[in-house]
Order: sequence, then structure tokens, then C-alpha cells
Amino acid sequence: MVDVLLGLQWGDEGKGKIVDFLAKEYQIIARFQGGPNAGHTLYLDDKKIVLHTIPSGVFHPGMINLIGNGVVIDPVSFLEECNDIKSHGINLKACLKISERAHLILPSHKALDRASESAKGKDKIGSTLKGIGPTYMDKTGRNGLRIGDILKPDFKQRYQNLKQKHQQILKNMQAEDDIDQFEPAFFEAVEALKEYEIIAAEFWLNDQLQKGQKVLAEGAQGTMLDIDFGTYPFVTSSNTITAGLCTGLGIAPKWVNKVYGVSKAYCTRVGSGPFPSELLDATGEKLREIGKEFGATTGRPRRCGWIDLVALKYACMINGVTDLVLTKSDILDEMDSVGACTSYQIDRQEIKDFPYDIIETTVTPNYTYFPKWDKPLSTCERAQDIPRGFRDLIALIEQQTGVPVTYVSNGAGRSQLIHLV
Repeated sequence: MVDVLLGLQWGDEGKGKIVDFLAKEYQIIARFQGGPNAGHTLYLDDKKIVLHTIPSGVFHPGMINLIGNGVVIDPVSFLEECNDIKSHGINLKACLKISERAHLILPSHKALDRASESAKGKDKIGSTLKGIGPTYMDKTGRNGLRIGDILKPDFKQRYQNLKQKHQQILKNMQAEDDIDQFEPAFFEAVEALKEYEIIAAEFWLNDQLQKGQKVLAEGAQGTMLDIDFGTYPFVTSSNTITAGLCTGLGIAPKWVNKVYGVSKAYCTRVGSGPFPSELLDATGEKLREIGKEFGATTGRPRRCGWIDLVALKYACMINGVTDLVLTKSDILDEMDSVGACTSYQIDRQEIKDFPYDIIETTVTPNYTYFPKWDKPLSTCERAQDIPRGFRDLIALIEQQTGVPVTYVSNGAGRSQLIHLV
């Protein structure tokens, strides 16, 4: 059986904490897509830890963590992350497995990312410049290098062949070629990567499922950044939705059971692209300040707005969400009133389905507002303690999405999670 946990907005929904909470119910945590542009934030003994590539189950003794074939891996940032985790006393080599089919991010991929984003000028996508997009382009273009390739005797020649191709592209773009200076760290990290267990993950994982092991598949980014169903072209380069776990881990749909969808009780986005419920005023700034809305990976300030139920309903449909999880709900304690976007006004028509061409569409959000809660949500420990105003917001969310809210996170602490169902 496989349960999946993924984001329903533009990423940064607080998925890491929820994976960390649910992990005790599983034997395996598997990451199925994305790269080090993801940042899952955990708190261990009140110390903040940000994971970028390694699954969020590494701090649970006896649990196996799998990096699936759908992930792209930067050996340098991977090694840095491993060293950080080891500093907390974790024997990572005993609990981490890596698919031999996962693709490698090269120094030249990062150079291409920088050159491509620079060439777009004011039409920048908002890339994290970590080489994710160019790596996925090489993957689909059948040029990429995979983790299993580092074990081949001719790996360096394969590397040089792909590097030369990238250098020609950079030359054609009249872009800076600064690849050589990053190569020593890259090859040092590749050697360190060889010390971890590199496996035929699809065979191993299917064997574990046949034996009755429970797996939690962990997504990165969010549904609205999905390459097919997100706000294209302002999206990431992988499938962030439930369907992505099948291709990103090599398992059949029959194994999928619960789908936990994570959404903030408001909405944020990093980078460019449409954001219908964005608040470009003092209220949006207040949400950012109170919520400490700065990217876990990039440090960039996040754009903030009220929860968008049109987009959330769409995300629940695409993913087949069975359980909704609301995070950072306590941030709303400080707001004088709380809004929820219930529909869009487009060309004088009320629209409740998320539009395909939203980047070319002028959208006016329609809001329902709730008065300030009569007591702080952050002080609640049980479902019956939740204030009336927030209960009304939950009811509206469930009504519009057709999915029950199962958990409410009301603080950063590991124990600050209220089970509603």
C-alpha cells in the first residue's frame, strides 16, 4: 500500500512537518520527483532543519528513505545535505537508498539555467537557477546522465561529451562558460555519492509492497507548479501530482491508497506567474511578516494572499485527494478578518473552474470574509477547542472541494497538529 502526501498550491505548504508527523505509520518514505529546488522544513528538538533532496523520514529510527528515479540530484548539494544530517547523529548510509535511474544535475546544467533565465529578461520564469529545468530537458531529450552511470568506468568521458554539448549551446547564447571552476567540487561529491546504496529501486520497492510494507510517497513543490496542470509556463519541470509517483517510483496505480493534500490556510507563491488571490497591500505584507514567508531553499520573499478555493478544488480533483491538511493556520490569528476566494470574475462572468489560459486572463477574485477569531487557534489542542470562525472557514473549504479537512497545523512545533476526523 502506498499513501501519497503532496502540495496543493505553489509549493511551500509545510509538507515536511506533515510527512514527519505521519512517518511513524510507515516503513518507507519515498521521494518521487523534483530536485534541490525543494525545501522541506522540519523542527528537531526546536532546531530548524531544511531538507532539499533527502526524504523527510531520515530522523525516524529504522525507516528506509528512497530517492526515486523521478528525482534529479545535484551531487554537491546532496553531499552538503548529507553532512548536515550526519551532524545530528544520523547514520544516513544505513537508511537511504537511491534509484540508479535518477538523473544527475551537472555544473553545465546550472550554467544553462542561468543563461536561459537571463535571456528571458522581464519574462523570467522565476527559476531557482539550480539546473533543474535543463536536467529534465536532457532527460526527455535522451541525453542525460543517471546515477547508475557514475559507477561505469567511462563516466568521465560521458560527462565530457554532455558538457561539450552544453558549452556549444552556451556559446550560441553568448553566455558565460564558468563550468570548469565548479568541476572539482562536483567530482568530489560524485565520489562521495558512490558510498551510498544505489539500487534498481523499482524492483526493490515493488518487492517491498508485495511483502506488505507501507510506503509514504513524498512530493515536492506543489500542484499548481505541475508541468502539465500548473500555471504553465510558470511551473517546475516535473509532474508534482499523484500520477507522478507512479512514473517517479516505478509502481502501478493499483498500489495507491490515501492521498493527503497539504494547503496553507492562506496562499503563497515564490517567483513569477499568475496568483489570482494575491494581496498587494498591507494585508499581504502582514501575512508575509507574521508567517515568515521566505523561501526555505532560496530565501526569496513569498507573494501572499488569501486561500484560493477555485485553485484548491482543481488541485483536489487532479490529485484525487482523500484528506486535506491545513497548515500555518495559526498565522490567521493575527488578522482582523480572513478572506477565502470562492470564485473568479472573468469577462463579467462568475467562474468556478480553474482556467487553462489563466496567464492571459484578467481575473477578479470573489471573496467570502470571516471575522477575527474569538480566541487564538495557536492555543488549541483538540478539535473541540477550535474557534467558531475557523470552523466556518473549514466548512467552506470542505463544501467547495468535496474533501474533508483531516488535520490542522496550528504552530511550527512537531506536536502542534490537531486531528479533526
